[in-house]
Amino acid sequence: MIKSTAILAILALLTFLIAACGTDGPRELVVLTNDSFDISDELITQFEEANNAIVTIQKAGSSGAVLNRAILEKGNPSGDLLYGVDNTFLSRALREDIFVQYKSSLIDDVPSQFILDDTFHVSPVDYGYVNINYHIEYLEQNGLTPPSTLEVLTQPEWDGLLVVMNPATSTPGLAFLIATVSYFGEDDDYDYLDFWADLRANGLAVKDGWSDAYYTDFSNHGGDRPLVVSYATSPAAEVFFSEGAHTVPPTGNVLVDKATFLQVEGIGILKGTKNEKLAKRFIDFVLDRPFQEDIPGRMFVYPVNSKAQKPDFFKFAEVPTLPADVSPETIDAKRDQWIDAWTKVVLR
Repeated sequence: MIKSTAILAILALLTFLIAACGTDGPRELVVLTNDSFDISDELITQFEEANNAIVTIQKAGSSGAVLNRAILEKGNPSGDLLYGVDNTFLSRALREDIFVQYKSSLIDDVPSQFILDDTFHVSPVDYGYVNINYHIEYLEQNGLTPPSTLEVLTQPEWDGLLVVMNPATSTPGLAFLIATVSYFGEDDDYDYLDFWADLRANGLAVKDGWSDAYYTDFSNHGGDRPLVVSYATSPAAEVFFSEGAHTVPPTGNVLVDKATFLQVEGIGILKGTKNEKLAKRFIDFVLDRPFQEDIPGRMFVYPVNSKAQKPDFFKFAEVPTLPADVSPETIDAKRDQWIDAWTKVVLR
């Protein structure tokens, strides 16, 4: 009887020790992201060591694709957090109620213009501007002046010189479409669809993704088109990637009032996560200066934390004075309608 009691006691002790070891071991934190997410391994390691965690980054396509996945997994998510929700999909994400509310103390360092969601189910991380880039050398050699309006792009001198992305498959493509809606309106005598029809007649090229358009068609990278829809930070990125070959950008920005689009990307904790406390720490980590200061040199967008320092090459990253003014609610209500109308005018 004594032996049986001793054995049971030993087994109970072993069970307790095994359970304790499992509790004290590193917890896995899964972050679902869009394909553009990139951050230094050293920073992720710092978070892991400070929080006894293993961070797994799962890239799952475009911002829209990542959101669709999270909605399909609602209540039983394969990840703990989702990064990449932007103002083109924000209202849909909030309506689907997939995020846990959390307001980080570091949100006070974020200017109000970048607060995506004032209920703090989604916290802002970074922002950028979508606009047209031009190849300086090409324009100079061909006696062309950078466009000062969007209307001029429909003129004969720009025939066959612009490449854009399909808004149904590309985030910057959608952003530029929204910018044209803001610029021309929907029911004016000359509206956004009239503009796109004239672009099509003027030799417009359309690609499914940004990389194909920028690195295949854009003349700065060997293509034959000196105008491409890209980002206001792209000229700065050209200097960075040239490794000293360029001290000034070989490309410039077309910054027409109401014809650029401010894109703010955010992160949220997915409902159903078993790591809510750890996920909250990760959001604090993302909003803190070390992470924020790593963003420009990795993702070539601006950090939202006003205290974050930007790298020197970001002096070439211009900021539009008057971007398009279209609310997330309007985008959510009309996004599919705009894309369908654009498709009929441009692709069919």
